[in-house]
Amino acid sequence: MKSPKTVYVCTECDRQTPRWMGQCPECGAWNSLVEETYKAMPKSSPTSALKTVKKEHALRFADMNDGDCDRMKTGIGELDRVLGGGLVLGSAVLLAGEPGIGKSTLLMQLCGKADENFKILYVSGEESKGQLRLRAKRLGCDESSVLVLTENDLESVLDEYEKIAPDVMIVDSIQTMVSASVDSSAGSISQVRECSSQIISRAKADGAAVILVGHVNKEGGIAGPKVLEHTVDAVLSFEGDRSQSHRIVRAVKNRYGSTNEIGVFEMTDTGLEEVENPSAMLLAGRPKGVSGSCAVCVMEGTRPIIAEIQALVTPSVYPSPKRMADGIDYNRMCLLLAVLEKRLGLKFSACDVYLNVVGGLRIDEPAADAAIALALCSTIKDIPVPSELIIAGEIGLSGEVRAISCAEQRAKEAARIGFTKIALPKRTVSKKPPEADGAEIIPVSGVYDFLLMLKNYD
Repeated sequence: MKSPKTVYVCTECDRQTPRWMGQCPECGAWNSLVEETYKAMPKSSPTSALKTVKKEHALRFADMNDGDCDRMKTGIGELDRVLGGGLVLGSAVLLAGEPGIGKSTLLMQLCGKADENFKILYVSGEESKGQLRLRAKRLGCDESSVLVLTENDLESVLDEYEKIAPDVMIVDSIQTMVSASVDSSAGSISQVRECSSQIISRAKADGAAVILVGHVNKEGGIAGPKVLEHTVDAVLSFEGDRSQSHRIVRAVKNRYGSTNEIGVFEMTDTGLEEVENPSAMLLAGRPKGVSGSCAVCVMEGTRPIIAEIQALVTPSVYPSPKRMADGIDYNRMCLLLAVLEKRLGLKFSACDVYLNVVGGLRIDEPAADAAIALALCSTIKDIPVPSELIIAGEIGLSGEVRAISCAEQRAKEAARIGFTKIALPKRTVSKKPPEADGAEIIPVSGVYDFLLMLKNYD
């Protein structure tokens, strides 16, 4: 029998090299090569990942049943929204997030609220039955009919899966699973690849849904091989600050729905509670009469959400002024600072600039440019933005405010929250004025209008 072979595997693209290198020659990532040991498999035994319970045959679309893509309601409306309407039977979902963010809590609540007609197997490789019982009792899920298995040996898990034949299997977490066919420790790239491929292939052959819990590394990416994200049908990112109570579930990848949807939760003593009105939550405690605060309506999938952007500009005591952005792309902030300084003559180059999105929300939509720019103008002039004013629009390098999409939904959401003045791009308003339930629509053509707006409300 051949001796084990040592190779170095890239965690980003799975490229294998015989020796360690600082940079991966395939994808160019730095310090991504990890040492792995492979043991040669006997020629007579095929790879276990290729074994399936039953053989599949080619079918025409006309011969397929509608039941081949049934959805199961999880009982958690915000999670169903992110998944595209529910958990698709026969799919594989990867739920990733930082330690202590609430992944196990969310899945335990799913077990307690899901339809009782569906059989659920909860596999935990990190906690004992007693720990799971205490969490279920705290969340009010101890009376559910969920089957619990505390095991990290893959072969034992699959044997139990064959006996139970569940509709949904939850594995918490995939980094704790160990296969005897791989000669490496738990959590290694080869172990995660082998265990995930066997679990997913076995479940898909039986039409069962699989939810895998994934850990994240110190950079915030999903630990393990990149092929794990390609293998699953949906990747959900659990975001939030553990020092705050709010959590956001975001779809990074979804073959059965939109990748722009988010679910908002609040962590309480009794578990995660759904936040059906995120706009009111994000605007709670907003100060009045203070410069540097501006409201904006962004689209997260089909849901309009109103967030508060805060800016602070102070004279710098450093040779190179500081720039910090939390919840907003740093490069986008620098671009807007350059536009305002060039077009309006505002001297940001001699000041420290700080930007923040309240509530831990991450805004990547260009429609938030106008609110960021107005907040920056407000704080450097020390003139408050009126509390009844909300603005949305994309800013170009020439200082123009360009048209945005979904103006009707943004205006209605702003009017519902209580804003009476809604500033939108002039091009958007001229094409089709949105209905705002009595609120005044203010057309904005460029950044020059921002100083006029602040002067009129001064």
